[in-house]
Amino acid sequence: MRRLSRLFVVILILPITALAQQAPTLQLPDSADVRIIVDISGSMKTNDPNNLRRPAVRLLARMLPGQANAGVWTFGQYVNMLVPHGKVTDDWRGLAVERSDEINSVALRTNLGEAIQVASDDYLLGSESLDNTDFILLTDGKVDISDNESANDRERERILGALLDDLSSRGATLHTVALSEEADLALLESLAERTGGRYALASSADALTLAFLEALNTAVPQQQIPIEDNGFQVDDGVEEFTALIFRAGDKSAANRTLELVSPGGIKAGPESATGGMRWVRETEYDLITVTDPEAGDWTINGELGEGSRVTVVSDLRMVVSPVPPTFTENEPVSLQVAFFEEDRKIENPDFLGVIDVSVSLTSEDGRSGNKMLSPEGPPQDGVYTDAITRLPDAGEYQLSVVADGQTFSRRFSTVTRYIQPEGEQAPIEAVVSDGPPQEAPLIEDELSEASPAAEIDPPVSSSGPIDISQVEKPEPKPIEEQPGDKEEAEPETPAS
Repeated sequence: MRRLSRLFVVILILPITALAQQAPTLQLPDSADVRIIVDISGSMKTNDPNNLRRPAVRLLARMLPGQANAGVWTFGQYVNMLVPHGKVTDDWRGLAVERSDEINSVALRTNLGEAIQVASDDYLLGSESLDNTDFILLTDGKVDISDNESANDRERERILGALLDDLSSRGATLHTVALSEEADLALLESLAERTGGRYALASSADALTLAFLEALNTAVPQQQIPIEDNGFQVDDGVEEFTALIFRAGDKSAANRTLELVSPGGIKAGPESATGGMRWVRETEYDLITVTDPEAGDWTINGELGEGSRVTVVSDLRMVVSPVPPTFTENEPVSLQVAFFEEDRKIENPDFLGVIDVSVSLTSEDGRSGNKMLSPEGPPQDGVYTDAITRLPDAGEYQLSVVADGQTFSRRFSTVTRYIQPEGEQAPIEAVVSDGPPQEAPLIEDELSEASPAAEIDPPVSSSGPIDISQVEKPEPKPIEEQPGDKEEAEPETPAS
């Protein structure tokens, strides 16, 4: 059985390796253009009763990279440019934070198509091209422009037809977030799928901020530092870092205890931020930005919720090739990783030789596997390559790339969805390979007696596929009921 399993892996790996070799040359990404479109229809009173859209928009404004272009629109019956499209500067961020308080739930209708059309108008950049433009769209409803259902059906067809064709031909990418099972999920999924974007259903308003953040991370991947045991290492090349700490459990912001400790032992909190530090506390998260930080080991005292991360601004960057939101066996993930200093790719073996680069996959139920890239030595051209094709089950997987050196570390993470061919059962191995298979044990051998994933570090393999099939599933979380009855929408006034 083992020999048959290995033979099956060989059959899968050979064509995927060829695909990986044909991947485009890795290079630094262009400046981003992000356009955020937020639903303010009356039904949001029920689906977002605490108006968590406001802190979610503020988070995106604060996390957007400097010198990107961005704008924020709200829509109901009418479309309003809440924050003018322009360069992301301190002034732009300040305006976005200030105007986020104007997000409400007063609109009578859901004019989704008009919102997309206005936000994609070519006057914003003076060009019809949207090649480097990502839209992040949030709604909890269906197309609703009239009491006449035929008119709504025609508008929906226009969105999926002429409007989507136009956006696709211009290179736009749409990331859609549904904030209700009552939203037109098929429409939102089509908008994302046909433009290469990410689709997510936020099961509650509490999940909205993380869904928004993942959409932003897909649009504009952020440089991160790994957090291990509530600590992270800052190297000399870091000009600024931002620690985003999500609320853990049901603690309110007022009862949340959090402290940041510098390598020199200086402690700071929301009310005692030190020089060069900005500390913002929101209902769902704390955002701590430190400029010109001390190099060394930093510590976070407090509980870290799901999605917590540390992002950095540095001339020394790990660049990962774009990971598609969805993939199949016929259209696999072709992974490339390289390091850049300013705009120059690093090929120096003295630098690369002290860095371990690993890739890991984690399923929705917590099973995970991990392997090293180029374990026998750094690649001559400085580009680490790999390919991911078949996974044990269809569904979403967290993909992480971690670089760990003596005084340098970086992390990249994203979510991708594996779509399994209908009527076909995938093998238990998740294939990740940068070359022909080795006669080494598969990772499944190492995990067969493993404890629950939450209690162990994922094992590392230097060859063979990643296997996430043998780790026991973590305990399921209790399902919380969602309160609230639907309220009547208030009249909406046209934007000036």
